[in-house]
Amino acid sequence: MNHQTFSVGSYDEAVRTTLDNLRTKDFVRRLWTKDPALWHEDPAHQALIRNALGWLTVSERHIRYVPQLQAFADEVKTAGFTHILLLGMGGSSLCPEVFRMTFGVIPGYPELHVLDSTVPSQVRSFEERVDLERTLCIVASKSGSTTEPLVFQKYFFERMRRIKGDRAGENFIAITDPGSLLEGLARELRFRAIFPGMPDIGGRYSALSNFGMVPAAAMGVDVEALLQQAERIRQRCEASVPAPDNPGVTLGAVLGTLARVGRDKVTFITSPAISDLGAWLEQLIAESTGKEGKGLIPVDDEPLGEASVYDNDRVFVYIRYADGAVPEQDAIVDVLQSAGHPVVRIDCTSVLNLGQEFFRWEVATATAGSLLGINAFDQPNVQESKDFTKFYLEEFKKNGRLPEDSPVITDGDVHLFTDDANHQALKGASSLVQAMAAHLSQVRTGDYVAINAYLERTPAVHDALQRIRALIRDAKGVATTLGYGPRFLHSTGQLHKGGPASGVFLQVTADQGEDLGIPDEPYSFGTLVAAQALGDMKSLCTRNRRVIRIHLSRDIAAGVRQMLQAVEESLSFAPPL
Repeated sequence: MNHQTFSVGSYDEAVRTTLDNLRTKDFVRRLWTKDPALWHEDPAHQALIRNALGWLTVSERHIRYVPQLQAFADEVKTAGFTHILLLGMGGSSLCPEVFRMTFGVIPGYPELHVLDSTVPSQVRSFEERVDLERTLCIVASKSGSTTEPLVFQKYFFERMRRIKGDRAGENFIAITDPGSLLEGLARELRFRAIFPGMPDIGGRYSALSNFGMVPAAAMGVDVEALLQQAERIRQRCEASVPAPDNPGVTLGAVLGTLARVGRDKVTFITSPAISDLGAWLEQLIAESTGKEGKGLIPVDDEPLGEASVYDNDRVFVYIRYADGAVPEQDAIVDVLQSAGHPVVRIDCTSVLNLGQEFFRWEVATATAGSLLGINAFDQPNVQESKDFTKFYLEEFKKNGRLPEDSPVITDGDVHLFTDDANHQALKGASSLVQAMAAHLSQVRTGDYVAINAYLERTPAVHDALQRIRALIRDAKGVATTLGYGPRFLHSTGQLHKGGPASGVFLQVTADQGEDLGIPDEPYSFGTLVAAQALGDMKSLCTRNRRVIRIHLSRDIAAGVRQMLQAVEESLSFAPPL
């Protein structure tokens, strides 16, 4: 059983008061009876919430289906598949990615790859990693109508048809809610199998359902042990366990209490062996709590710094894997705690205990959402960006090109775009360095800086963007986040628009190299990702967020290096008054 401890220092009394209040209002029992009034008083919200709490019992229900999952895994091996390509987005892809990054390739089982990017070079890179004829494609979409999984399916099904003709469907399975568009498509195209989602579980709470367990089983993970571990903590969080003794509720009480006193930057430090858990947690927390001007701001994979660079808006969560602990992480966490920062420690004794963490954090997030007074089970602003993207794609269909304003600054091969209000904030800047200096001069105590990159994630690009994060964090003393588009739109995108107006945004786009067409669509992957970036930018500007877009040439590596240099110089540059 994973063990958690808390060191909250001067906030100890506030946390105890919160736990007492939760006990007084009978929170735990009401959680298990699925009382929607814990989160919202509006009848429309309550109707949605009543049908969004199936995750509370999914591990108990799913254990009965372990034999079917194991039989499917055997079928995949017998069929000779050497690769699995999961085609999904958000809640349908992040849990399988955790398994991929944690367990790697398990001997005797196919290798799992997770595609959740519409950047053409990223799609091509995944195609080149697999032998399509021996690849099982898993199309995962809860609603069955999410754009990205559907265009992935069109692209790879056409590729497979060229190899296998009418038997292409043998290389595909679907995971989707019953009655969805994807289910109908899977039947029509004779997919090998269809695994149902559970309509009473939202995507980001679906890790222990088929969305997580089917890919895990197919790649050889012991799903029975995962679910049994989830069951262990579920029983520790049951209705009969009062709030102060309930690990999930206690964690949520700590996070909710600290957020209400300004420590809303939930900063994850994870052992390397389980580092990708942070990306799953980021989506769960950001999309669940970032709305109505409130929210916890998860900070994942931020480079570690000295204790002095962290302001008093942080709470640190150290998820430590005993067999893979890093002394440097141990040391910095001890220093942070000694410096008075609140620290949550979770000691993970086995990688199979990830099942425990999925459930613990789902309970904690639901509890924190209740304390913040928001509906932790909707995502209203995700649809907003989708609507803007749809508008841009319709414009492309009518005019053969995407509408776009002229850059406000051109500096070599780099162009900078923004709206009128943000342009005024640049104070007449004429170079990238001056513009970056003016933009970052708006950063205030308690803010966070978000880098939203619509680029292929390569080691060189990621390293440069991580260095930019560290530079900004160290100079400004604020939290930083990094997301790759369009993936983050289904994760932190909700927080960016619906959460507190404390974000300062750097959107990064680039010219596409060799594009990829999408069968039966009038637009390509390059056009789609450009429309998604424009839609995201439009949504941020509509909400008066502080945002600029930096557009690079096709030499993305050179462009990112120029951007890194500009940030470095801008932090010592005095912008005009």
